[in-house]
Amino acid sequence: MPAKQISMTVPELGLVAATRGAIGVGAGLLLSNAISRDKRKAIGLPLLVLGALSTIPIAMHVFHKGDGADQEGEISNEEQPTLH
Repeated sequence: MPAKQISMTVPELGLVAATRGAIGVGAGLLLSNAISRDKRKAIGLPLLVLGALSTIPIAMHVFHKGDGADQEGEISNEEQPTLH
């Protein structure tokens, strides 16, 4: 079975990388012993949770943008102006 190809813009790739980074930093802080437990929880837990929660709508956008359904407010290929 061939792998599904997904095309992403640079800003989309940046958002995905930022959310994955937030999850990693949050998890790393929660697992480390470098700072006090209270500070780790105060910083790491929000990073982990927000990173994970923000991944869901970004992933839905990236995986569903190529399914042929025009989203509200977007211009379809037929309606986009072309340069001659």
